[in-house]
Parts: sequence; structure tokens; C-alpha cells
Amino acid sequence: MRKITDLLNLRDGEDDRVKTLEAVKNNITFKGANLWILACAIIVASVGLNVNSTAVIIGAMLISPLMGPIVGAGFALGIYDFSLLKRSLKNLLTATVVSLVVSTLYFYLSPFKDVQSELLARTSPNIYDILIAFFGGVVGVIAVTRSEKGNPIPGVAIATALMPPLCTAGYGIATAQWTFFLGAFYLYCINCVFIGIATFLIIKYLNYPAVKQVDERHQKRVKYTIAFLITIMLVPSSYLAYSLYREQQFKKNADLFIESEFTNKGYTIVYKKTDFNPKAKKLELAFLSRRFSALEIKELKEKLNQNKYLAGTELQIRQDSTDRFNALKGDILSQIKSSENEMNVKDVKIMQLEKQLTRNKFDNRQILKETRVLFPAVSSLSINKSSLVNQKDSITTITAVIYDGAKTLSPAESDKLKLWLNERLLVKDVELFKKH
Repeated sequence: MRKITDLLNLRDGEDDRVKTLEAVKNNITFKGANLWILACAIIVASVGLNVNSTAVIIGAMLISPLMGPIVGAGFALGIYDFSLLKRSLKNLLTATVVSLVVSTLYFYLSPFKDVQSELLARTSPNIYDILIAFFGGVVGVIAVTRSEKGNPIPGVAIATALMPPLCTAGYGIATAQWTFFLGAFYLYCINCVFIGIATFLIIKYLNYPAVKQVDERHQKRVKYTIAFLITIMLVPSSYLAYSLYREQQFKKNADLFIESEFTNKGYTIVYKKTDFNPKAKKLELAFLSRRFSALEIKELKEKLNQNKYLAGTELQIRQDSTDRFNALKGDILSQIKSSENEMNVKDVKIMQLEKQLTRNKFDNRQILKETRVLFPAVSSLSINKSSLVNQKDSITTITAVIYDGAKTLSPAESDKLKLWLNERLLVKDVELFKKH
């Protein structure tokens, strides 16, 4: 038993208590450098939430000094130093207001106001956020009281995440989305309260001496206040956690129902929508070609209600009163029959056009090779069908041959090349042009 006690002993490695308390008091003040650091951390976190960058948000958490007054308030309650408690809460209020103002201004001026996943993650707190805040706070205060601080404090800053909820609350104010503001600010309050409570409990466990003698009535008041804070944070977050659990189970069981009743039977689903509301759950589906009779839909609804997580869900299968698939197939067949002659005419026209396109295509590379055997001075060649428009608006088609070489061909050579190309290309309208 003694070995277990020694193993769990928090007093080993504990720093001087006077020194620890001084450090805590120094970290609660928000003025000068601390205030600048806080404002910059808020802007960095707001940018991270705006561009949905987890790395930037983590960086803002690490540089944020918000933990100081919260730990100070927990210490003050633990040693019954009400003047320290008053200073801590005053500084925490200052830091909160400054953070809200800075983040609201940033999001109001930012041209990008789309809701990102990092923002949404801070709008629905639940019981798990309480656990993170409490145990993160326990780790944080244990680290503060050690002579060797070690690595826990940066991890606590990241895990408890005080900065992102405040920035999300600022986003809610800037965009007038009050549900975002309330959810995010509630998460911030959860973090503050449970880090403070964790600090209070560890300080009481370590038997830090009270600053002054406090009567039993004051001690009870502190305990009742803490119990009240725990209750107002615990009850709503527990309800939200239960709602999240029910929503996850609803979606999971809806997917299993769809898979067993439709997908595994080879029915192609072209539309699916699940809507979870404790008062009105809904599942909407639409299929590519499968149609369900009224009796089949009734049987599906009965199967749906047999699942405890899907009971009471409204099943809607979107389908017209007429068989659109067969009607469409009939329309296509009748159109094919009525347009057979028209298709034959089009086929003939297509063949004629293909022949014409073939005549207008020339293998420039091969013709250049043959030309250079007879006319070595020609180094490059391009052949295209072209249309010439004269002053009378009449159009003349020619086979334009543009060549290049070390020297211009003489008139006799040009005539000879022209005659040869007419024979080679099976045309009578070759015109030569020297590239300049």
C-alpha cells in the first residue's frame, strides 16, 4: 500500500510554494507585453479559423497567455486569497473582452466569411469538452507546481483550447450568427471553469496554506459556489453530449438500414437525405429506376420502426405517380422509328463531309520529304486549303503552299514545283508562297 502511495505522491519534485505563488501572481496581469501578445494571438487564431488551418490555430494556442488568470483564480480559491481572486477575475474579464473585440473586428473586416470545419467544431460543446478541460487543468497545475516544469504546459494550452472558442464567438458577433456566439462562448466558459476547478482541487490536495484564517461559513460558500458552477456547466453539456450520441446512432443505423434494404438488393440510390431532429426525424430517398408500391413502402416503414434508434422516423421515397422510366423508354423508341429516314440522310451527309475533310488534309511531313528529293533548297513546307475573297465578294478556293529555304526558287523551279504538287495532291489550284 505504501508503494502505491509513494507512486501517486504529488509532493515529490514540488517547487518552493512561495516561489510558485509568486509566479502565478505574475502571470495573471494583462498589460503591456502580455496584452500585445494576447491581441496578436487572437489575430493569428482568427486567421487560422478563417482559412481552416489547424497548424495556425495550434500556434495561436501556444502563444496565448490566457491560462494565467484562470490558474490564478483556482489558486486564489484554494488558499482563500480573495484579493488575488478579484485580481484574477478582473484580468480574465479584460482578456476576454479584448479578445472578443479583436476577433470581431477581424471577422467583420475579413472578406472571407464562409463557415469552415474548424469554426463549426467550436460551436457545440458537450461532456467531452468538460473532461478535456478538467484533466488538462489538472496536468497544467501539476506542471506549475513542479520545480522541473517539463513539457506538459504547451500540451495543456493546445488541449484546453481557450483561444479558438473566443475567436469563434467573435465570428458569431461579426456575422450576427448568435447560435455560433452562444455555443463558442459556452465552450470558453466550460474551459475556464473546469481549469479553475482542477487547479482548486490540486491546491487543496497539496495542502497549500491559507493566506488568512477563513471561517467555516466562508469555506461552505466557496464549496457551494464551485458546486453551482459545476452544475450549470455539466447539465447542458451532458444533454448536448447525449444529443450528439443519438444523432450519431441515428445516422449509423440509417446507413445500415439503407444498405440492407436497398443497396444489397441492387437498387441504385440517386438521392439520400437524413435529417435528425429529436421531434421529427426524417429519411428521404430516391431511386434510379426501382419503384415501390404502397404496400412495399408500408412494410419498409414497419421495419424502420423496429429499430430503436430509427423509431418514429418519417420515411419518404420520392417517386412520381407515373412510371417515368418506362414512359421515357417508349418516347425514345417512337422517336427512333419516326426518324429512321432522317438518320439515313444524315449518315450520307456525314460520309460526304468526312470525304471532304479527308481531301482537305495533307501529310505535310511526308510531302516535305518527297519535295526535298526534287527540290533540295526547300527546308520547310505547309499546305492548307484557303478561301480568297475578291472585291466582288466572290470566293475562290486555292491550295496554299508556303515554303521556306536558303534561297528563293527561280521562276522555272517554282513552275516545276507547282506542276509537281498539283499532280501529287490531285488538285489544280496550287499557289506557292515564300515565307519571309
